[in-house]
Amino acid sequence: MKRTGRRRSSVWDCFEQVGNFVRCMKCDATLKYCGGATSSMMNHMSRYHPSTTPLDEDEKPVICTVQCIEEESAVSSDTMQAAVMPNISINTNPPERDYGERKRLKRSSVWDIFIKVDDEVHCTMCDTKLKYRSSTTSMMYHIKNKHPDTMPHDGVSPATHAEVTELISRMIEKDMLPISLVDGEGFRELLAYTVHNYKMPSAGDITRLIEGHFHEKVEELVVQLGKVEKVALTADFWTALPFQRYITVSCSFITEDWQGRSAVLQTHKLSSDSHTTAASITERLLHTVETWGVAGRVTACVHNNTQDILSAHACARVNWDYATCFATTLQLAVNDGLSDDLVRIIVAAGKLVKHFNHSLLASEALELKQVQMCLPQHKLVQSSKARWDTICDMFERLLEQRWAIKAVLSDRTITNRQEAQTLEIEDDCWQIIENFTPVLATLKWATTVISAETEVSISNIYPITFSLIQTHLVPKENDVEQVSEFKLKVQKSLRNNMEVDSNDLASKPALIASMLDPRHKHLSFLTPTGRLAAKVKLHELVSRLDVITTTVGTKDEQQETLVTPDISQVAMPSQMKSDTKNTMMLLLGDNYSSSYATDSEAQVDYYLRDIAPSLDINPLDWWRVNGPRFPKLATLARHYLCVPGVSLPSLLSEAGQTFATMRTRLSPEHVDMMIFVNRNP
Repeated sequence: MKRTGRRRSSVWDCFEQVGNFVRCMKCDATLKYCGGATSSMMNHMSRYHPSTTPLDEDEKPVICTVQCIEEESAVSSDTMQAAVMPNISINTNPPERDYGERKRLKRSSVWDIFIKVDDEVHCTMCDTKLKYRSSTTSMMYHIKNKHPDTMPHDGVSPATHAEVTELISRMIEKDMLPISLVDGEGFRELLAYTVHNYKMPSAGDITRLIEGHFHEKVEELVVQLGKVEKVALTADFWTALPFQRYITVSCSFITEDWQGRSAVLQTHKLSSDSHTTAASITERLLHTVETWGVAGRVTACVHNNTQDILSAHACARVNWDYATCFATTLQLAVNDGLSDDLVRIIVAAGKLVKHFNHSLLASEALELKQVQMCLPQHKLVQSSKARWDTICDMFERLLEQRWAIKAVLSDRTITNRQEAQTLEIEDDCWQIIENFTPVLATLKWATTVISAETEVSISNIYPITFSLIQTHLVPKENDVEQVSEFKLKVQKSLRNNMEVDSNDLASKPALIASMLDPRHKHLSFLTPTGRLAAKVKLHELVSRLDVITTTVGTKDEQQETLVTPDISQVAMPSQMKSDTKNTMMLLLGDNYSSSYATDSEAQVDYYLRDIAPSLDINPLDWWRVNGPRFPKLATLARHYLCVPGVSLPSLLSEAGQTFATMRTRLSPEHVDMMIFVNRNP
């Protein structure tokens, strides 16, 4: 006859009983064993051997089936099934297990040290016995006085609480989330479940934390700006919903060790009406400059305002030049070049892509055709109205998948005749797309080069602009009519907006930067007259440094200044009097034969005659090495090469687009602080 099965705790797989004690078989630790309880052993395993902690009694039942002696030799298959079934039934019942885990979360951590025996509790560390009356106070008092090093913490310790709160504030800063997030019911439920006994901070608490980060970063930036001689401003105009307009002012500069840096300074709220005057914007820029202590140290301001309301003559106090964001200029040129025929083709292509992206049947059929035709298994790309360069991406993908698309539209089991006639692109339109895509790709490359955050960009503007006008936008014999017309219109727009035919071109910050970029200093894209005017302008700027007291580069200049000693005051050694060579050195100076130029005009001449480096070098790295040879030109290079080519480089990338979307959800009272802490890591 069978005896009733009993549960055996799996903790005994790791312990063996020795009288009134149990010994851990992994570390030989000895624990008091009282009344058959296994809690102290389970706690020992979870604390010292977590990787091998056995499941508790509810999670790992062991069925001991004891049979009579006469039945031991005849174990039936039914009996073996009975021994296995309990494991399956328990493991497939997650709600009961989850409930047990939640109950254990509320269990006081004092039970990690005490075990209950009838109406007493025994300390596993010193074998002290205390009366137990459903309260853990006496046990906590005992541990605090006898075992302070093992004092347990129920819930969240003060240090952990502060860390969690700090992480919440950092999350809000990095993801540009509204501070009111912490008041959300769902967010509070999440924290209550994941962090036991966590006291949720209020929106005011998080605001004070972020304000602390804000002031710390302000102090750091003030120190950095105090060490530079010149900075460049960027004014980024943007709109948040519902139709609230802002201007974010940033600065760029080059450090003493020739590292390019940029930082956001301030975000101003503009009036909601559509008529924002140049005077009001200029006042905000001047306020920012004065607040940050860079007045009189601004080289230029790059902006993305398409209304052309900013001008250096708008205010007498403005002593810097204005330059339009090159990406904005290129966007205007592309818009000017798009004819009705091209717009109609773009709309038709977008409609076709939308059909495949929204129809599961068509999408699956396209994937099958791609495999059959050995085409790349790429999805079609939808263009965006906010980014003209996505038109190029859409056309490139359509050309790649053209025949697979045609095959799907021709299959009547997938696309009906009426829908196919609406979606199909005619052959002459395909020819226009094929002819138009390389032109768009060239313009896209130009935007990408100018928008690179890690490179000096302003010095590339005019070399690229002239290259587009003189080479890439010149109509060819095999161009279709629509593409030739597009090239001529974009050409005209770039000539007008970039003022390439202006007599004052040599005074533009972008052209000066090109001369100070060793890769472009020859200005081969200009006419001889234009190169001469640019050289005269560079001489003029270098000469001004002789009368302006500078704070950056003074040390280098003093080290390289040509010093001709007064021989009447030099005590010449007797052995040198007969040495003609040494006498000439005293008369003409030690640096007479060196390549280090000290005279202003000589510096410019030496610099322009020097061999130009390859296009793949970083001009800042070049100046770091060659700055001592041309100290005054190096100072000018710091002034002009810090000017960015676009108002916000990262805005043209996917990460930049995400940032542009995130900032629109910020509340007006926090937008300045949140953008500052987000963009100034």
